[in-house]
Amino acid sequence: MQMNIAEAKAKLSELIAAVERGEDVLIARGGHPVVRLVLAQGAKPAFRLGLAAETVAHLPDFLEPMLEDEAALWS
Repeated sequence: MQMNIAEAKAKLSELIAAVERGEDVLIARGGHPVVRLVLAQGAKPAFRLGLAAETVAHLPDFLEPMLEDEAALWS
């Protein structure tokens, strides 16, 4: 996605959401790209589950051991 600076100012929150979804966002001056928005180091992109309309910002670590009371529910 590419847009000029003036439009990017008005739609900054939408651009940030696009980057979080994994989209490539370029901001242009005079039609020429000058800046690319990327996720900050350590930030995790949103994750889409199947065809769900909403995104999940954080997924549990499925490899992390269960707590004892959680494990007891499975026995």
